[in-house]
Amino acid sequence: MISKFDVVVIGAGAAGLFCAIEAGRRGRKVLVVERNSQVGRKIIISGGGRCNFTNIFTSPENFVSQNPHFSKSALARYTPDDFIRLVKKHKIDFYEKKLGQLFCRESSRQIVDLLLAECERAGVEIRTGCTVLKIDKQNLFLVNMGSSSVECESLVIATGGLSFAKVGATDFGYGVAREFGLKIEPTRPALVPLVFETNGETGKLAGVSIDSVVSTSDREFRENILFTHRGLSGPAILQISNYWKKGRDVSIDLLPGTDASELLAANAQSRKSLTNFLNQLMPEKAARLFAPQHVADKPLVQIGHRELEKVGKGLNNWSVRFRDTEGYDKAEVTIGGVSTDELSSQTMEARKIPGLFFIGEMVDVTGWLGGYNFQWAWASGYAAGQAV
Repeated sequence: MISKFDVVVIGAGAAGLFCAIEAGRRGRKVLVVERNSQVGRKIIISGGGRCNFTNIFTSPENFVSQNPHFSKSALARYTPDDFIRLVKKHKIDFYEKKLGQLFCRESSRQIVDLLLAECERAGVEIRTGCTVLKIDKQNLFLVNMGSSSVECESLVIATGGLSFAKVGATDFGYGVAREFGLKIEPTRPALVPLVFETNGETGKLAGVSIDSVVSTSDREFRENILFTHRGLSGPAILQISNYWKKGRDVSIDLLPGTDASELLAANAQSRKSLTNFLNQLMPEKAARLFAPQHVADKPLVQIGHRELEKVGKGLNNWSVRFRDTEGYDKAEVTIGGVSTDELSSQTMEARKIPGLFFIGEMVDVTGWLGGYNFQWAWASGYAAGQAV
């Protein structure tokens, strides 16, 4: 026997659950299908277990997409303040960590509990441990789950990208899009550590963190970089990874706000060694690495002006070439996805397939680090939830 619903949402993550809540509030009969045994697995591990659930400064400029205007409508209709009101309603204590990033004070599970409570209140049915085998469409969508099948007027794909296979990420949603003839923008790992083209001595700095300005093309971010055994991570690197392209160097200013050449020139009569002088400005291991070996232990007074200038320029503009990213297993999100050309920015509905919707990370809209991707999940889920 085939059961019937008004709306079926495939994927019980942030976007999927939020869409289901909004649809249920409108009196729609809603089913959420999740292949994992529990809902919101990516929410639970996010933000170091405290879920950076939004960013108060969210704007369309914080997103990467082939169409930078696509996100405007949804973001305007469901704002960070709207979600904050919901968080307060559920008496979840939160705090601003930095740069508008809001985190749960206790646990990310509180956000999952919020979503489940709202689903229950809206009459949403949730089935976990269900794998969708096939989707057909005639007048209605027929969703085959092996032992059972359901029919629906509206089908929402909210299965996320390829990031974090360990929490169940698959390419299922992209397969559905292709099956219905929709264009997919090329996907790649995003908000992800980068791997040096050649490692050299930098592996010795693993674990060292430095406040830096990282830039490539016309984008720059100032936050910490973190040396790893294979390359660089840290907030500034994760941010720039959204814009980095293979073969393109990344410039790193290790002393932001300081003209290192001028500072060295001003201290050219110092009897401190170059390494000791730089150690006042950065961690000792980094000072030793970025002081050229042939002058590292010389007093500044014995180092020529040109050499000091060269050292200074290297500190303000360390040009780095990366071979690759650390891949989807280390990426927080996936860039690319269902082309915005295929979707209505008002409703997230596929223009060519009435009743088929794509939301959240499925769509070619990718946020910066810092709560922006969660806000896109809420906003795109809300937009679809109002339309299904």
